[in-house]
Amino acid sequence: MNWFLWALLSAFFAGVTAILAKIGVQNVSSNLATAIRTVVILIFAWTVALFTRHESLSTIATRTWIFLILSGIATGLSWLCYFRALQIGEASRVAPVDKLSVVIAIALAAIFLHEHLTWHHWLGGSLIFTGAVVVAYA
Repeated sequence: MNWFLWALLSAFFAGVTAILAKIGVQNVSSNLATAIRTVVILIFAWTVALFTRHESLSTIATRTWIFLILSGIATGLSWLCYFRALQIGEASRVAPVDKLSVVIAIALAAIFLHEHLTWHHWLGGSLIFTGAVVVAYA
């Protein structure tokens, strides 16, 4: 499969996640819900990694470790905020606002990765931003 199909699957599972998480945080602290979800993901991810492993952990460069750890911290912070937002807000409004991460990723990719942005990026990012604002305040 190419990147687009993987991205569509990611979007599908993220959408399912929002609904399942909204139901899951109804009677528990959002932080505890995030911790439970994280343990499940930890076990699942390590299971997949061990059964499909192509390299040993000792071959991973220090720079890679640093950026993966920072990414993990950012993910954890994102999940804590997302679960809290789901707990107090409607999933149909929280999930689109969360997808503003796409617009942020486009901007950061241009700034830090020096990716060239075309009018497609600007138009798509603007539509995502506008859609999120419309849904959030409708």
